Amino acid sequence: MEVEKTNLEGCFLIHDTFFGDHRGYFFESFNKNTFLEKTGMNINFVQDNQSSSQKGVLRGLHFQHGEFSQAKLVRVLEGRVLDVALDLRKASVTYGQHLAVELSGTSHTQLFVPRGFAHGFLVLSDKAVFFYKCDNFYNKTSEGGIIFNDPDLAIDWKLEQKELLLSEKDTMLPTLKEIANTLNF
Repeated sequence: MEVEKTNLEGCFLIHDTFFGDHRGYFFESFNKNTFLEKTGMNINFVQDNQSSSQKGVLRGLHFQHGEFSQAKLVRVLEGRVLDVALDLRKASVTYGQHLAVELSGTSHTQLFVPRGFAHGFLVLSDKAVFFYKCDNFYNKTSEGGIIFNDPDLAIDWKLEQKELLLSEKDTMLPTLKEIANTLNF
């Protein structure tokens, strides 16, 4: 496992060591001791989630706040996505900044998104299977979000807005400015 720092404080790209031959492949997708050694973060993942989506599906930008805030380790099992992490931690030097990175089922790269971030992804391939580990359980009353096309964030989603497929809930999310005073990370 190789760990690469990103432009966002506490956010890492994890490049898995991949072993392949004529029979297929093997890699260790997570090792708590190695993760601690390479990042200095002692993470205890308690929930795994997986979704399947078609091209143009945009899920996000979502977060949980308060005591139910979540760190996530995200990966793509099949297909390609544009993965976006947005720093919502007011005390952070990277508050309000985002990272957009392409993840795929063939890159064997994961993104670690710490607590205090909003997260979302857009499917770029015909289909994508997305998988992530969380260090806290989902709690509906603690969920929140930021609208994907917040003009102040200027996220380049790589597809035109008319090509995007969003849930009704995700089309009605506020901008970061609209909820900045309510964030408690």
